[in-house]
Amino acid sequence: MAKFSSSLGMNTKMDTVLIVGIARGYLLSSIRDKMMEAHLNVEIAENMDQLTGKMNGTVTGVLIYGDESIVMDKQLLVYIKDKTAEMDIPIFVAGNNDDLENIKAMIPVHLISLEFLRPINAKDMVTEISEFLASNDKKQKKKILVVDDSGVMLHSIKGWLGDIYQITLADSGLSAIKYMTLNRPDLILLDYEMPICDGRQTLEMIRSEKEFASIPVIFLTGKGDRESIMQVMSLRPEGYLLKTMKPDDIKTYIANFFEKQKLGFKK
Repeated sequence: MAKFSSSLGMNTKMDTVLIVGIARGYLLSSIRDKMMEAHLNVEIAENMDQLTGKMNGTVTGVLIYGDESIVMDKQLLVYIKDKTAEMDIPIFVAGNNDDLENIKAMIPVHLISLEFLRPINAKDMVTEISEFLASNDKKQKKKILVVDDSGVMLHSIKGWLGDIYQITLADSGLSAIKYMTLNRPDLILLDYEMPICDGRQTLEMIRSEKEFASIPVIFLTGKGDRESIMQVMSLRPEGYLLKTMKPDDIKTYIANFFEKQKLGFKK
């Protein structure tokens, strides 16, 4: 877990805060400067195009800075809601009463980690954000990348495992590879029966890259017959999970895997 100075809220690990707001005015500039002083990386997105380009695996928190063009952009707010939930990262919001109400009309309150009502003291605000990021227990969780073309399956697994692990979702092998270049997972749960680029091809891509080759992969499969399982295991993954398994059984399987890994056991 990252540590911070009690006086500055300074992270020894460089967290990245993406500020969604119009990059003008004294207060936002002051917030950005104070974040940099607290050893936080800072990115600013002023619109949807910039947001989608900067919302990647390096971002560890999103600050929505109240501005009419931001808080009235429903598409942008919904994108932030969905993407932060997918990446399992906190949302911080700042603005006047109307700004905050407009934001909360699109983003459920339980997804907002910190709220700042104007007038805002930039130094105090940055200290709170820095300390939150430093103490956020998600940093202690194992990171699992779930790859499946079924949105239902992706969100089911996130619901089953999200309280225990940091879950990231990818709906294709190519999306998974793109994510991994920015944020290395501790485990990949990989759908074997995907269209276009299936589990076998995705595993081959993972193992062909030296920096990814050692990441453990457990296949997800809907076929439990002997021939299908032998076909899956011939690729020598760390194991396989049947999609028909009960959620508690999947939790136990993953917990046992990490326990064996901690003890240095081979598959």
